[in-house]
Amino acid sequence: MFKCFVILISFMVVTRAIKLKSEQASKDWWERAGFYQVYPRSFKDSDGDGIGDLNGITEKLSYLKDIGMRGFWLSPMYKSPMADFGYDISDFRDIQPEYGTMDDFKKQIAEAKRLGLKLILDFVPNHSSDEHEWFKKSVNREEGYDDYYVWRDGKPNSNNASEMLPPNNWLSGFRGSAWQWNDQRKQFYYHLFTAQQPDLNFRNPKVVQEMKDILLFWLDLGVDGFRVDSVGCMFEIPADENGDFPDEPLSGTTEDPEDFAYLEHIYTIDRLENVEMVYEWRQLLEDYQKQHGGDKRIMMTESWSSLDIIKPYFNDIKGRQGAQMPFNFRMITELNNTSTAYEFKDVIDSWMTIVDNDHTANWVLGNHDRSRVATRMGEQRADGLAMIQLTLPGVSVTYQGDEIGMIDVEISWEETVDPAGCNEGRENYASKSRDPVRTPFQWDDTNLAGFTNGTKTWLPVGPNYKTVNVRVQSADAMSHLSIFKALMLLREKDTFLYGDWRTVAVNNQVFAVVRDLKMSNGYITLVNFGSTVQTIDGSGLIGNIPKKLFYAIVSGSSLHKIGDSIVSNAIVLQAYESFVLEVRRSEDDKMRAEVCERWLQ
Repeated sequence: MFKCFVILISFMVVTRAIKLKSEQASKDWWERAGFYQVYPRSFKDSDGDGIGDLNGITEKLSYLKDIGMRGFWLSPMYKSPMADFGYDISDFRDIQPEYGTMDDFKKQIAEAKRLGLKLILDFVPNHSSDEHEWFKKSVNREEGYDDYYVWRDGKPNSNNASEMLPPNNWLSGFRGSAWQWNDQRKQFYYHLFTAQQPDLNFRNPKVVQEMKDILLFWLDLGVDGFRVDSVGCMFEIPADENGDFPDEPLSGTTEDPEDFAYLEHIYTIDRLENVEMVYEWRQLLEDYQKQHGGDKRIMMTESWSSLDIIKPYFNDIKGRQGAQMPFNFRMITELNNTSTAYEFKDVIDSWMTIVDNDHTANWVLGNHDRSRVATRMGEQRADGLAMIQLTLPGVSVTYQGDEIGMIDVEISWEETVDPAGCNEGRENYASKSRDPVRTPFQWDDTNLAGFTNGTKTWLPVGPNYKTVNVRVQSADAMSHLSIFKALMLLREKDTFLYGDWRTVAVNNQVFAVVRDLKMSNGYITLVNFGSTVQTIDGSGLIGNIPKKLFYAIVSGSSLHKIGDSIVSNAIVLQAYESFVLEVRRSEDDKMRAEVCERWLQ
């Protein structure tokens, strides 16, 4: 009788294992992925001119594979006069010459496919460069292009009859009026960003179709999806019967009338039409896959708005699907180096309230527009933040250099090139410049960090490159890079792919991520954000916990070794220490759990 029972249990265990494998196959490739943001100008220079390029990226794609990435999204490499370093596009179907050629891009796609990496292209639909052929034709009022952009008559200036004033009070994100006078056309055009980036008119069906055709052009070349830049900015309020736009109300948050924050942008940002456009693009991607086969093409969207605004980008009540990954920036916007464990829990849990069972969470710690995570959160917390990001459920997005703990680089006024900083002037440039987070990637400890074999770089190399670089950290088992790679490998386990999760603020200083899956080992990520030693009782963090836990991954400052054990009811964390603990369950424990589950069913 006992023998029959054991055989029955064994059969149930095997059946459950087969079921798990079946479930595993149902997860799409991108849901299991880590993505890496490549900023082309700063990743790797192949020709010695001090500017990163496509061939430099292709040369280093094996590095992305080595650190566990499944895909990368490429910031703009389109043809551009570089007023905003590639986000001002003069040809959406060509490559900026200093980055390479279309043949170079095709070689990059081929190498990515050889390595099993997916290439996600930055898509910038809101505006073009003022040097784009479309804009030139629009200035000339050529048929079909007359209203490709947002043009409006000015208002008479009572103090100067020869001068026209902007149509209304709308502001640019780069300071001052969002309206620029064009003397040839004798009208103002709208630009949310720099004056060299006129906004396209998405209320013109020809513009909508043009952008769809651009997506198809790059899909035909083999890209695997798109990251949509500034997705909430494409549509403005419709003009009234007189062709006028209303003024936006004052925000009351600043007295500087040229600062973007001076107004509440209720007529220019986050209109529902933006979401509708995303649904159309998602349908285009779905139709393309049906017609051409292959893996799912995906869409990421960039919006820094509130959760209620972001949620519809997933889908609507009619079941229409939007972006697979509306970027989650809340760990950038809501947290800093003084944030408590309770604040971390609130930020993470609140994001998960908008991610239903049919969608997948994503976690973004940094990008090319915001201060680096090691600077923003503190270098001593860098490993702990990586542990949180990479043990939470869902997709991770890593900005180049964050995996080695790169920090913001101080850039002088004379070295500043970012228009967001330049427009602020010498006194205030540092508060808005994005140059400090865009400095060249630090590959090794040779001259100019191995970024180039030339004699200069477009932005200064970080002064800490002798120690903070890939070569040095690859040889150090306790480096940021080695810990990052270990985490990327760990998250391939079933527990992280399919397991339950919860966050715990153990106290003000100690934060925990708990991952558990029946029939598998559990894991507890513990991070001490504070400067004092903490002793906690971990016995209540996870069900059926044994007396001993084992260190799976430890931070660079930790004195513990991987594989060492610790008693679960007296876990000590030194100042700023973090680690992932493994809850090892015996086969008997797993079998009992399976029997209990079956009986409950």
